[in-house]
Amino acid sequence: MANKQDVEYDEYCDPDNPRKIHYDDILAASRRIAGTVVKTPCTKAHISDTLGMEIYLKQEFMQYTGCFKERGVRNTLLLLTEEQKKIGVITASTGNHGLSMSYHTTQMGIPCIVVMPTRAPITKLTKCQSYGAKTLLHGENMAEAKHYAMGLAKEKKLYYVNGYDHPNVIEGQGTIGIEIIEQVPDLDAVIVPVGGGSILTGIAVAVKHLKPDTQIYGIQTEKAYSMVEALKRGERVKINIEATIADGLAVNLAGVNTFYNLKNAGILDKMVIVKEDWVARAIMHLVENERYVVEGAAAVTIAALMAGLFPNLKGKKVVCILSGGNIDTTILARALERGMAAEGRLVKFKVTVSDRPGGMADMCAMLANTGVTLRDCIPERAWVKGDVFSVEMKVIVETRGWEHTKELVEIVKKRYKDCYFPEMSEHPDKVPGAKRGPCLAPNPVCMQK
Repeated sequence: MANKQDVEYDEYCDPDNPRKIHYDDILAASRRIAGTVVKTPCTKAHISDTLGMEIYLKQEFMQYTGCFKERGVRNTLLLLTEEQKKIGVITASTGNHGLSMSYHTTQMGIPCIVVMPTRAPITKLTKCQSYGAKTLLHGENMAEAKHYAMGLAKEKKLYYVNGYDHPNVIEGQGTIGIEIIEQVPDLDAVIVPVGGGSILTGIAVAVKHLKPDTQIYGIQTEKAYSMVEALKRGERVKINIEATIADGLAVNLAGVNTFYNLKNAGILDKMVIVKEDWVARAIMHLVENERYVVEGAAAVTIAALMAGLFPNLKGKKVVCILSGGNIDTTILARALERGMAAEGRLVKFKVTVSDRPGGMADMCAMLANTGVTLRDCIPERAWVKGDVFSVEMKVIVETRGWEHTKELVEIVKKRYKDCYFPEMSEHPDKVPGAKRGPCLAPNPVCMQK
């Protein structure tokens, strides 16, 4: 039984009294927030033919703060009493929820404090401050920041807004589901990223009410899978979160209300776990093919399709939620390079060439004639075995893809006897270890190939 005297006790997220989410409340939220958040586009993806299904992308990164979180925040703030609006609100966040709280409280003239861990991205911190909220840095991680924020809430009588489990937040996120049915009325499935579970719960309640035969799937990564673990064990359990490219999904304990609804309401068909490498590839493909820049948490939906985790959806009409676009430029650059490497378009190798005049030039000419782009080339002389007239070159080149890479390997091996290429796999999806979550459908669809 929850201790109501505990600093972290939240009456809206009480394990002893979980709240059931109703469609009527989501519909009311939709009308309430109309005009204050963006009704985002849901357009057909260019990669539909490549993946063998009709894919539509719900572009929540088009919100002013770059994330779907605005919906739940605005709905919650509108439902506050006048007295509470004067006293103010507080939350703990590492990014998107804090940005939404900062922006909308400023718009509504409500005092707001956002508590962030000391290691929170500096870009997110400065953005929160620019939107007008008071920011406090406390703790090494989200758990410590939340504990401190809830202590302040009780001390100053501030209203604490849980970014992924407050009932009004979940209802606000559910408005995405209503829009999806309006935009793609004959859809077959919706694929949703899952952190704490608010967006999945809200969308599932709305879509299953409006079109019950629609399949609803939740996606997490191999490094942040608290909801998968909770549904598998039948109870909320804390997991250790490793560094993940999908940092927006890094919630170590599933929400009270989200878990309750997903477990008991019959609204979720399956949870699926996707590998991090596929997320990097998905970010790259969304940039190249759709011209969309999204964060890792948003790209997991496309990543799961690219990884072949939904063979049952071939030929079907599928909506993927692109939940946000707040990706750090450094992470974006790394993701693009990881994605290119995974698809054989970025290749590194070592080759020993003559260190006499013209030796390196000959190698560069050979690469140019092969049609590759030289990215980097570092000579190493001190540790080369053999004669002193040789130099080992560490080379990174860009190719057009696997066929071009194979051509390069053959040419280099034919020209130079001493060369080394790291082991490369054209089909990384065949590597064992792909995980899938528990099937929750009343009449499950076989997910096996």
